[in-house]
Amino acid sequence: MSLTLYFAPGACSFVPHVLLEMSGAEFEPSMVKLHKGEQNSDDYKAINPRGQVPVLVNNGQPVTQIVAIVLHLDQLFPQMGFLPTEALARAQAISTLAWMNNTVHPTFTHIFMPQKFSDQAEVQAALKPYNTQLFRGMLGELQDLVKAAAAKGQPWLSGAHFGPLDAYSLTLSRWGTIAGIPPEAHPELWAFVEKVAAQPAVARVMSRERLQLNMGQPA
Repeated sequence: MSLTLYFAPGACSFVPHVLLEMSGAEFEPSMVKLHKGEQNSDDYKAINPRGQVPVLVNNGQPVTQIVAIVLHLDQLFPQMGFLPTEALARAQAISTLAWMNNTVHPTFTHIFMPQKFSDQAEVQAALKPYNTQLFRGMLGELQDLVKAAAAKGQPWLSGAHFGPLDAYSLTLSRWGTIAGIPPEAHPELWAFVEKVAAQPAVARVMSRERLQLNMGQPA
């Protein structure tokens, strides 16, 4: 099996990056520098015509979209328990993963890159504070999930095993600090994210991507 992950530092590609690192499997991490437009190069678009990260290439076959990549990794490494195996728990975990990816993530994009949604300066200016409030509320929902897991005695969001929900929680919380939402706004969530960051595989990926957890503080 030959695995290559195309990732961008700090992007949602952090999630499969962490899962691959945790699996212990050999893989090639290939950085895509979004700020330099490498995602729009002919070479990269030959891999993913949409010019997005992440892309997982397994034996020459690309898999795009984070939910699909996570499901594929869960099947490749069943011993890791990235997602629950019980039918209802599995469906609930995938539902939360989809919400993170199709609702929380795009809300941050409206804050970080409002130019993708309007070419009018006044609209772009209005998008940022409006979506920051929405994102703050979503981080509150994520904190509620952390509390619910703790109340059940679960060390991780989807149960006994570390999985994509935990890695995505770190990414979304880190983005919150970029949006000006401080860790103390959601203390239980931030404590959980610090536990995620302390996992050896997560720490290795953060080092490889050169990530600072709290972007509201100077490096």
